[in-house]
Amino acid sequence: MHVYQKAVDFAEQISNLTDHFPKGNYYIVDQLNRAALSISLNIAEGNGKFTGNDKKNFFFIARGSTHECVPLLEISKRKGLISEPECMKLSVQLEEIGKMISGMITRYS
Repeated sequence: MHVYQKAVDFAEQISNLTDHFPKGNYYIVDQLNRAALSISLNIAEGNGKFTGNDKKNFFFIARGSTHECVPLLEISKRKGLISEPECMKLSVQLEEIGKMISGMITRYS
């Protein structure tokens, strides 16, 4: 599943990126990693469900996690933890993943 792999890759990028955040930013590191990881976890869990409604519910949660990452990236940029180009690159990836998840939701609607 292509979107699942993209979500795993995104979570790995976030983990690698936040490993270099200075101490004192634990709340951003923790929340950003949780939100990024939640995307792939909920895609996987949704795919393991049998009914379309069950699948769709997990895909909604996964898509919500993509939206949760957006302000966390913006805050990280404003705090000088990531650069503008880095923020844009990750935001574009999130938008692509979100659109793919929306397609999955539509399929089960």
